[in-house]
Amino acid sequence: MFRILLWPISLLYGLVTQIRNFLFDHHILKPKEFNIPVISVGNITVGGTGKTPHVEYLVKLLKDENNLAVLSRGYKRKTKGFYIAGNYPKPDEIGDEPCQIKKKFPSVTVAVDANRVRGIQKLIEQGIQLVILDDAFQHRYVKPGLSILLVDFNRNINEDYLLPYGRLREQVVAKDRADIMIISKTPPNIKPIDRRIIHKNLYPRPYQKVFFTGLRYGNIKAVFKEAVNNISLQDLKNGSIVLFTGIAHTKQLLEYLNGFCENIIHLNYPDHANYNLNRINKIINTFNNVKNTNKIILTTEKDAVKVSELPIEHNIFKQKLFFLPIEVFFIDEERDFNNQIIDYVRKNKGNR
Repeated sequence: MFRILLWPISLLYGLVTQIRNFLFDHHILKPKEFNIPVISVGNITVGGTGKTPHVEYLVKLLKDENNLAVLSRGYKRKTKGFYIAGNYPKPDEIGDEPCQIKKKFPSVTVAVDANRVRGIQKLIEQGIQLVILDDAFQHRYVKPGLSILLVDFNRNINEDYLLPYGRLREQVVAKDRADIMIISKTPPNIKPIDRRIIHKNLYPRPYQKVFFTGLRYGNIKAVFKEAVNNISLQDLKNGSIVLFTGIAHTKQLLEYLNGFCENIIHLNYPDHANYNLNRINKIINTFNNVKNTNKIILTTEKDAVKVSELPIEHNIFKQKLFFLPIEVFFIDEERDFNNQIIDYVRKNKGNR
């Protein structure tokens, strides 16, 4: 009943986004183009499409041949304006996801700025030759050379509604701005006919290429040096996992872990949750109350970045805390995707 009251707000929100897009589409508001390759990764739904793993995939693909930078807004950071991550970044300086990217790729420049135009200009001044924009599909003051739109396999955008009644940031027709559409979180065993149905329902334009990707988990890793590094999920068949997460969607993660361990105690916090000692104590108490001696504490890579910065003195917590890495894989046509990205960068890198 309460949700229906949000419908008029969604109509007003839709009108505002339509007017804004009209102003950009008719060049009343003019986006800025740059003479270096700029790749945007984003979505038209709220949270949870796997932007960070896809950005990391692009970084891995392009970093060896290009002096590149990742530019993000830096959600929930405490700093202001343009900020470049140092060698030992902290989440409150640049945000949790940019911090994760910087720690994974220390040699890559990671910067944050809510004003993406200013951010790109600052990076060019420092000799950057290629910029990957994280979560920038709605940031229309920048006109990227290549725009990648992520669509969650589990959420049909054609059956969704605008915020706050639904999860859409703007109307579905906005997808036509993308050069590439990626259906993320696709099950690896998807049938070809199901892929064709999804492809057809997206109504891609002739200039748009559609790819399907899934998310693959790696071996668990210790968050602190005090932990035992040779443990694996296979060791927990008859054990217990205390899982805490601060991500948008946990269904796929829980399904994966249930394949290894039946006893999972899940502490589910909001997306981009901040952790303090009170929350850590709750996690420790939950862990201590588990009677099984074969047990660990597990979290996501994004959450581990934040927890690792806390002044935690509890040795058992440090010894038992692990995180689960995640990466993107293509269902097929990975070479076609890589070639399209590399060709775009090579053709436009000389424009400067």
